[in-house]
Amino acid sequence: MYKKLVVFYLMLIPIFASAQITQTIRGRVIEKETQQTIPGVNVVVITDTLNGMKGAATDMVGNFRISGVKIGKQTIKVTYIGYENIFMDVTLTSAKEIILTLEMEESIGVELAQVEIVAEKRGEVANELSTVSARTFDVAETERYAGSRGDPARMASNFAGVQGADDSRNDIVVRGNSPLGVLYRLEGFDIPNPNHFSVAGSTGGPVSILNNKILGNSDFFTSAFPAEYGNSTAAVLDLKLRPGNNEKHEFTGQFGFLGTELAAEGPINKESHSSYLAVYRYSTFSLFKLLGISLGTDAVPQYQDGSFKILLPTKNNKGVFSVFGMGGTSKIDIMISEQLEPAQDFYGDDDRDQHFQTRMAIGGITYTNGIGKEKKTFMRTGLALMHERQASQHDYVHRRLDALTGKWIIGSGGFHYDSLTALQRYKFQTNRQTAYLNFNTKINSKHTLKYGATVQYLHFSMLDSVETNVEDTISSYRLRWDSNESGMLAQAFIQWKYKPNSRWMMTAGLYNQYFSLSKSVSVAEPRLGLRYAIDERQNLSFGAGLHSMTQPYYVYFYLQPKYDADGVVVGNVLDANNKPIMHNKGMDFTKSVHSVLSYDIALKSNLRFKAEAYYQYLYNIPVEVNSSAFSLTNMGSGFARFFPNTLVNKGEGINMGVELTLEKFFDKSFFFLFTASVFDAKYKGSNGVWNNTDFNTKYAANLLFGKEWKVKEKSSFSVSGKFTT
Repeated sequence: MYKKLVVFYLMLIPIFASAQITQTIRGRVIEKETQQTIPGVNVVVITDTLNGMKGAATDMVGNFRISGVKIGKQTIKVTYIGYENIFMDVTLTSAKEIILTLEMEESIGVELAQVEIVAEKRGEVANELSTVSARTFDVAETERYAGSRGDPARMASNFAGVQGADDSRNDIVVRGNSPLGVLYRLEGFDIPNPNHFSVAGSTGGPVSILNNKILGNSDFFTSAFPAEYGNSTAAVLDLKLRPGNNEKHEFTGQFGFLGTELAAEGPINKESHSSYLAVYRYSTFSLFKLLGISLGTDAVPQYQDGSFKILLPTKNNKGVFSVFGMGGTSKIDIMISEQLEPAQDFYGDDDRDQHFQTRMAIGGITYTNGIGKEKKTFMRTGLALMHERQASQHDYVHRRLDALTGKWIIGSGGFHYDSLTALQRYKFQTNRQTAYLNFNTKINSKHTLKYGATVQYLHFSMLDSVETNVEDTISSYRLRWDSNESGMLAQAFIQWKYKPNSRWMMTAGLYNQYFSLSKSVSVAEPRLGLRYAIDERQNLSFGAGLHSMTQPYYVYFYLQPKYDADGVVVGNVLDANNKPIMHNKGMDFTKSVHSVLSYDIALKSNLRFKAEAYYQYLYNIPVEVNSSAFSLTNMGSGFARFFPNTLVNKGEGINMGVELTLEKFFDKSFFFLFTASVFDAKYKGSNGVWNNTDFNTKYAANLLFGKEWKVKEKSSFSVSGKFTT
């Protein structure tokens, strides 16, 4: 039933019009590694020069304000002696002020300190410990990029080496890896699948719960990520929530096919600079149903979600508390029993009622503060509660046969409304409590240490049963999952950054992971990164690392089926205590060795070319004990669960390829992004044969482009398009 959810994907086309000509850009400037504010920094709008160049200097607490900036696309330049320049593109509308947090990095030596490397800084990852295969994306791009639908995952599929598995969902395949290897992180916490209608074990879904109205600029890593990221073998989406406006209240509303939403933000206390931001969205298709508008089916997908962030600076702005939350619910009911005549529903099978529900929520609090008189150590700690649930119910609809014709009786009475037989019931639920403590210590201008630990306590409640013979008068209902257990995932890391001069930068780190449920341990996973600035326009980078990942949690708890002489499942294998055996509970981590070589050149101030070559070796992949071509590396996309036989960590995989990126940043009302990759993704099952993975398309290419036109002085009109092969 789930594959057909594509019906409710329609493009959301926002139209913005302005009621005034100018707007305000304001924010604060901080030191990238210590997070301390910097006074006296020059912030200048270099593109709005009609009435003279506009700019400002930060005050004693690092704040700046530039008023009267013309709406539209603008570029700002941030300079301060002893620090590397920053160039940033912003889009101003009449509806909202632009509020920025700008992080400056101390420059080493004078070789390149005075060179303005404009294109290098655009799109450069915010995490200072990353050297390769990383990209920062502006949430505004999720509106500007055709086909993104305001979804960070769909937007990421435009980048080199990244593609979608199926347009009905936002699963992303990175360099031939399964979507299972993608990690979502929010405000420093690893989070459950942030999508409506998600399926157990997956990382994607049809509609994202993440709302780009509340997201700040975020990082995307496709390989060899720094030591602070773990439990992932493919990619990391490190998402941030932006703070609300701390000076004035703003309210917006939007109606679109993906959802009807309301947003509000503003100050809680102007003197303390505290603020709030909240967004709520409700399924527009549900509204259509209430209005009696036909969508071609009575099975209308219903969903709603909300997000908020409250920022509470402490006295004298010495530290900051942040309280945040995000969650969503979704459901769909396909009621075949209510039909007077049997008909194939757009979504599901025509012989059963189907009910499917999901929900996801996270709520947390973080605290950040500088430590010591010189504030060279920056501390960040957080605590969060998380919940995810998927539930389904299938009921078989009995029909009456005409004794003479042998055909189903059509019309009223053709169904036994009062004799639905339970076909399937399942409810998978996971609750997490997560705590982390991280430190960032700037020893001096050349050496920086980042270190920390995270502990997740997980409680699993997984129940699944199925009817194996609906026509038999004797029920053959059996359990497939029946667990109520807990486990702990503990992670620790340390990373060192060494920058001897302006040309060289090196990062090295270690990551450790322990999962109590399977008693799996991964000790001292090494991570290494190097970057060399050939000249003021060119960079050469290298990255390598060992990465490990737990299996989809529901796979650990699948009960071992018992077969009769004819190969028919007749129940479950029992242990000595007469309890069903969870035969995959002892699975170890999947592991992956990454290596990447990258070349990056700024062809012009707004044009960049990048080439990367990579090799990835995966091992410890779960495969069947019996000889077969099955491998967990092929799982993770689509709406289907899988029901594994006994698995062992003996599978292997190899991904290798070359990626090219040519990007013109939005400048002079036009932008484009061209990416191409040629790759090969192979795996080996327990049969010892190397095969193409399900995601090995051999090549992928994207062309994304957009053009904006000014309409008089106060409005603009834009068109964008995307071509993918």
